[in-house]
Amino acid sequence: MVATQKIHEEFGGVVPELASRAHQQNIVPVVHQALAKANIDKKLVSAIAFTRGPGLMGSLLVGTSFAKSLAMGLDVPLIEVNHMQAHILAHFIEEEDMETPSFPFLALTISGGHTQIVLVNNYFEMEVLGETLDDAVGEAFDKSAKILGLPYPGGPLVDKYAQLGDPRAYVFPKPKVDGLNFSFSGLKTSILYFIQKKTKEDPEFIKKNLADICASIQYTIIHILLDKLKKAVKQTGIKHVAIGGGVSANSGIRAALQEAETTMGWKTYIPKFEYCTDNAAMIGIVGYLKYLDNNFSDQSITAKARYIIS
Repeated sequence: MVATQKIHEEFGGVVPELASRAHQQNIVPVVHQALAKANIDKKLVSAIAFTRGPGLMGSLLVGTSFAKSLAMGLDVPLIEVNHMQAHILAHFIEEEDMETPSFPFLALTISGGHTQIVLVNNYFEMEVLGETLDDAVGEAFDKSAKILGLPYPGGPLVDKYAQLGDPRAYVFPKPKVDGLNFSFSGLKTSILYFIQKKTKEDPEFIKKNLADICASIQYTIIHILLDKLKKAVKQTGIKHVAIGGGVSANSGIRAALQEAETTMGWKTYIPKFEYCTDNAAMIGIVGYLKYLDNNFSDQSITAKARYIIS
């Protein structure tokens, strides 16, 4: 059961206050409907898993408060979940046509707020090897889309138009960042200056070349990600690679990772589309794994807007 928030489209991005108010309005009816659809009485619930962070503090407070109250009311264990850890462990949701990674493996978590390469030794032993120093990859897609005049959320539209264009039509610089860290702010700036220059020469430039521009932007971003992944594989010797997070729904990134199985000799794991963007199932699988491990939280726990994988 999902409650969507269309209101953010009018503002070209998520408005934290509106998001938290919508959470407050929808959380009770959504949980009620989910239980009804599953034909499960709330007294049969064994534990309550919730997202502690990272994320928008207002929305996290709503979820945390509700989860603590429900766990107390039902007298069942409370289980906190790290949002980014959940994107990785979504690969362990049991479905017939989903292959689960073997430990250890490398996970590339890519979303609107995060870009990380994580070494995953087991369900709850993870180490961040590299992360973005500024903008996340999702921001790079969305801000590029905004520069092109595309509506929010623009990332999926860049992907859509990219499939119709020439990825080598225009060349954008790849940032030089040490180690396994990422940077996307410079790319965003170079795209802005490029568009400003071209539209000054021809006001119809974007309209005439939209598919090629999107394809070139996406091609550059994909290669920034893959270059770091190749480096991580070389450093660790681990050739099992998984992706997770909203941007892992991008068709170009999925295709590039699948191609790496042949060209690089990797074993790659790509989640179903419904497990890429934020979803309850990924919180549920972490809750389930922690429940089996008797890894519970107490009522003193609080939400954390910044919550590092460890």
